[in-house]
Amino acid sequence: MIFSRIHFATLLIAIAAASMPAAAQLASKTGAVVTTPHVRAELIAHAPDGVSPGAQAWVGLQITHQPEWHTYWKNAGDSGLPTELTWTLPAGVSTGEIAWPVPEKIAVGNLANYGYENTVLLPVPLEVSTLYKPPMALAGGTPAMDVKLKASWLVCRKECIPEEGEFTLSLPLQGSTALHKAEFDTAQAAQPQPLAKPGGIEVNGNNLQVKLEGLPAAVQGKTLAFFPETPEVIRTAAVSGTDWTQSWQGGTWTATMPLADQRSASPTVMPVVVALAEADRQPGQPVAWRAEAPVAGTWPAAATPARAEVSPALQAALTANAANAANAAASASNTDLPAQPTGTFAMALLGALLGGLLLNLMPCVFPILAIKVLGFARQAGNASAHRKAGLAYTGGVMLSFLALGGAMLALRAAGAQLGWGFQLQSPGVVAVLAGLFTLIGLNLVGVFEFGRAAPSSVCSAQAKHPLANDFLSGVLAVVIASPCTAPFMGVSLGFAIGLPAAQALLLFAALGLGLALPYLVAGFVPAIAHLLPKPGPWMLTLRRLLAFPMFATVAWLVWILGQQSGIDGAGTLLALLVCMAAIVWAFTLRGRTRLVIATVLIAFTAMLTGAIGRNVLQVVEPAKLAASTATQRWQPWSAERVSELSGAGQPVFIDFTAAWCVTCQYNKKRTLADADVLADFDAKKVAMLRADWTRRDPAITAALTALGRSGVPVYVLQAPGKAPVVLTEILGKDEVRAALAAL
Repeated sequence: MIFSRIHFATLLIAIAAASMPAAAQLASKTGAVVTTPHVRAELIAHAPDGVSPGAQAWVGLQITHQPEWHTYWKNAGDSGLPTELTWTLPAGVSTGEIAWPVPEKIAVGNLANYGYENTVLLPVPLEVSTLYKPPMALAGGTPAMDVKLKASWLVCRKECIPEEGEFTLSLPLQGSTALHKAEFDTAQAAQPQPLAKPGGIEVNGNNLQVKLEGLPAAVQGKTLAFFPETPEVIRTAAVSGTDWTQSWQGGTWTATMPLADQRSASPTVMPVVVALAEADRQPGQPVAWRAEAPVAGTWPAAATPARAEVSPALQAALTANAANAANAAASASNTDLPAQPTGTFAMALLGALLGGLLLNLMPCVFPILAIKVLGFARQAGNASAHRKAGLAYTGGVMLSFLALGGAMLALRAAGAQLGWGFQLQSPGVVAVLAGLFTLIGLNLVGVFEFGRAAPSSVCSAQAKHPLANDFLSGVLAVVIASPCTAPFMGVSLGFAIGLPAAQALLLFAALGLGLALPYLVAGFVPAIAHLLPKPGPWMLTLRRLLAFPMFATVAWLVWILGQQSGIDGAGTLLALLVCMAAIVWAFTLRGRTRLVIATVLIAFTAMLTGAIGRNVLQVVEPAKLAASTATQRWQPWSAERVSELSGAGQPVFIDFTAAWCVTCQYNKKRTLADADVLADFDAKKVAMLRADWTRRDPAITAALTALGRSGVPVYVLQAPGKAPVVLTEILGKDEVRAALAAL
């Protein structure tokens, strides 16, 4: 046999499973109040006539912000996310929609958001039907209704921090609950009042012309703020009087404003809100008005970029605080998501199939495929054996993809921040793989034969079940191939993260089928077998030759471990691999010599492991890159750094990479080190940031998730006032230079 896959692959899977992180549970805060370093959030209620069928009752989340921090309106503007409220109520009780108070326009660098500073109350009507059955009151007590709320909000200053909380409030069913009457009255006064006439909106080229009638006489002639409820239609950061204009013709207010550069909606009706400036507001008088204006005219074609772009709403996640961005991504992964449209899902399946097929061209897969070709040659002339081996290998690949994908989805749903290739973020798994490939290389080069080192029962089992080797070689192929991301594969994997489990697993199965397809086709097409020479002495030479790709893989894995555990970890692993090779050699000896030498080597290896083995599993922080200078081109990625550079108006290029990603290293040497490409970066004064995902990093995982990706490499070019552009996984020089030229 070439090597034993039964024991080795089984051991590998067990250790890899043990090395996966425990599900990180989100810490939820309960009670009526949740306090964070940035906000104080409280669930409050107002029921002047008690909580009973037909009575008016309100509940709401009151958020008090720290100075300079803000949360968002229903249309967040250029970036951000609106606050979301999820209620748990007794049967027969329901809530309406949030009665959003009028927001304010908040400038952030070259962007503008719609949101709230200081203190805001988001009131929600509480509706009690006649079907509601009040609970029995305890002796001497008052019957009460329990209202539970799970809320999530994005709070921002220059950086953005997703937060969440769980709230519980007990409302008495009898008597008035008017403790927070003033807060609800203030929120009611900030509600936009409906206009009697809907007004109208006309699309005129790249501008929007708005006309509203029926505004109060006291408002006429004053400057109004404009807030569209439909996101990504107008240029939010446009400045009144400069980029857009407004005027009065009698009692009719008109305004002309530019459309968004990357418009994503073409509505036929636009709900809009206009509001008085703070200085013009009078106590007890309405401050804002709302209309649902029909849209006339023809929308210009929306921009269709040549490369994938990130919607402005996701920019907040790209610049999110490290620890809290992870919580946001974990919360998002717990959301029940609807099935995707059939056409979109079909394209994702096709992309996954193509990505898996192209994965065969990735360098990390070559050693396994080479061994499969050798096994294929050994079965020359046996068509039945070819077909069975092809099916067994395909089964191993597809089931392994399903198991790996299912584990990743399950752990992400439980709160762990994982992405594709997550197993190589564990030093323990890297060390086990290095040991496995060392044994395979020693077997191929002829240091030992499995039949001489294993019990006879195992050898006979291999002879009776040779298809197990083909199946487990498929398992091994997936373990080694998973750190790579081929073209088409990145988008499909990112898409899978947001799908229901059944559809996501279908995508992983399609990836597996693509990876196994060449060998499967070879097993069922006899003409391919005829292309191979007949078995002979050349196979022994090829077997010896294949040992060197295995040892090269070991060198790569040791380098990866060095990125995670430092030079001491890499050196310790090399020492232990030498000891393991010596032990394997000792078992090939005969007689008493075998027993003595093997015992001494095992004892020495055990003592060495006890003395320095911990170095392999230690996590060493990477050396912090120095501040950017003329000789220091790349800077470490961080949410704060991206926000700082964007706020200063400087373009940013982000390289999401990892030491275990072969494609990343290829792109780094071939494209990102090219003199012409670097000259273009310098000419455009682009800051170059590197997000190193070699070890688990929740902030990087959250940023990748926001981009719709779950693995590396990912390359993002973003410039102030423009949507970020995501480049392809196999990065070409011409592609990068074209993207830079478009800045």
